[in-house]
Amino acid sequence: MRSALIKLGYKQTIDATMDGNWEQALVSASYNEFLLKSQSYNPERKYTTFQQMVANDGRANSLHYKCAFPISPYINMLKNDIPGLVDNMGVRIKFDTCQFTLVESDITTRFAHKFTLTYITGGLTLIDTMQDYMILVYGNKTEELFSVPAKAIENTYLLKMAPGLSVFSYEMVNRV
Repeated sequence: MRSALIKLGYKQTIDATMDGNWEQALVSASYNEFLLKSQSYNPERKYTTFQQMVANDGRANSLHYKCAFPISPYINMLKNDIPGLVDNMGVRIKFDTCQFTLVESDITTRFAHKFTLTYITGGLTLIDTMQDYMILVYGNKTEELFSVPAKAIENTYLLKMAPGLSVFSYEMVNRV
């Protein structure tokens, strides 16, 4: 029997056209921060877009990091539940960390502001796969999987592969 220790990543794209209150709060907070912090890389306002600022001054890449700060309270509101990602029973999958990436923005219009949030789970044991589904359990359960006699593993769940979902890290574990 083979198993693997993995982490999953789930990418959510957010922009100013979204209707949800939570998404709009994220857009407002990160866009206002973009307007404030981008002044350092564009003091004469020669450039309007984030990509232009980066092309002119590579230090503007720090806006990924800087625009993430004001959205932290909104990410905390999730209580580590990944929005939009549920197992087959409808239970939300938990994340450990969230990464913010600024895709584009423009100092002249809020509607150009677009970013991604990548939610990364903690360690999971991939027990098996069935077509587009993964049988998973939180934590490292390889000892239980390979014990003799075999031990039952509680709290497993079935997760279907979905757009935006990817294996973020993978470590094969073989029975010795």
